[in-house]
Amino acid sequence: MVSLNDVKKAHEEINDIIHKTPILTSSLLNVRCDREVYLKAEHLQKTGSFKIRGAANAVKQAMAEGACFITAASSGNHGQAVAYIANQLGIPAVIVVPEDANRAKVSAIKAYGAEVEYCGLTSADRIPRAKQRAKENNGVYIPPYDHPAVIAGQGTVALEILQQVMEVDVIVVPVGGGGLMAGVLCAVKNMKPTVRVVGVEPESANDTFLSLRQGEITAISETSTIADGLRTLQPGNLTFPILKEHLDDSVLVTEAEIIETLQFLMERTKQLVEPSGAAALAAVMSGKVGGKNDKVAVILSGGNIDLHQISNMLES
Repeated sequence: MVSLNDVKKAHEEINDIIHKTPILTSSLLNVRCDREVYLKAEHLQKTGSFKIRGAANAVKQAMAEGACFITAASSGNHGQAVAYIANQLGIPAVIVVPEDANRAKVSAIKAYGAEVEYCGLTSADRIPRAKQRAKENNGVYIPPYDHPAVIAGQGTVALEILQQVMEVDVIVVPVGGGGLMAGVLCAVKNMKPTVRVVGVEPESANDTFLSLRQGEITAISETSTIADGLRTLQPGNLTFPILKEHLDDSVLVTEAEIIETLQFLMERTKQLVEPSGAAALAAVMSGKVGGKNDKVAVILSGGNIDLHQISNMLES
C-alpha cells in the first residue's frame, strides 16, 4: 500500500521537474453547475498530462536503484511522459507502441528523445516486448499505473489541490487503470478524510465501476470510447484495493456528455482538453456529482488531443 509519506516524498523528488498547475475558475461554469467548481489544470502540465508526475517519480527511483535503461509500453500520455523524463535525466528509453499508433503521438515521443518500437496491436503484445527490452539492457520497465512509485507520484496532484482550494468538499477524478485515483486517495484520505472523492469513467469503459459493484477485479470486453485514455479492460492489482477501501463514489458519463463538456471548455474557457481529461467535469456538469453548496475540485487530467478530432467533436 502507498502511504501519505510516499506521496510527500514523491513530491520532494519531482518538485523541480513538474509544474504546479493552476486552479482555473469560471463564473459561467459555476452558474451552469449551481455550485463552486475549481478546475485543476493538469492539461497544462509538462508533456500535456498528469502522467509526468508518476513517470518522473518512478524513473528517478529506478535510476537510484541502478537502472541504466528505461522502457514503457504506451503510445499515449504515459509514453510521452516516460520519454520526456528519461531524456531530462539522461537515461536512454524505448517506448513500445502499437503498429497502428497515432503518428502525432509517436512524433511527440520521438521529439522527447526516446526510441520507438512498433509491436502488435494490443497491450498483450506491447507489454511483454517492453519488459523483454528492459531485461536485455539491464533496464526497468515503467508501467502506466500499477506501480507504487507511479501511484505516489500521481498523488502529488492532490497535495496541490488541498493547498489551492481551501475547504474543498469533493474532488472528482477520471479513472482508467486507477493510478491517479489511487494516488489521490492515498493523500486525501490521510490528510482530510472528510473530503469526498468521486471517480468518473465513460459508460463504455466501466471496468472500475463494475469491479467496485462486484467487490473484486472484473474485466470487460474490448471497447471503444472517445476518452481513449480511460479505456482499460480492468483496474490494476495495486490500484483496485485502494479504490475499494477509500473511494466514496463512482459514476459514469456518456459520450455525448463528454463532448458537450469539451465544447464548453473550448468555447467558454478557451481551454484545449482531451476527452479523457474532460470526463470528470462532464460528471459535474451533468449533475451526477456534488451538492448545491459544495466546493468541487475537478482534475482536467490531460490536453493531448488529436487535432483532427476537434472538428468532429464540435459538429456532434
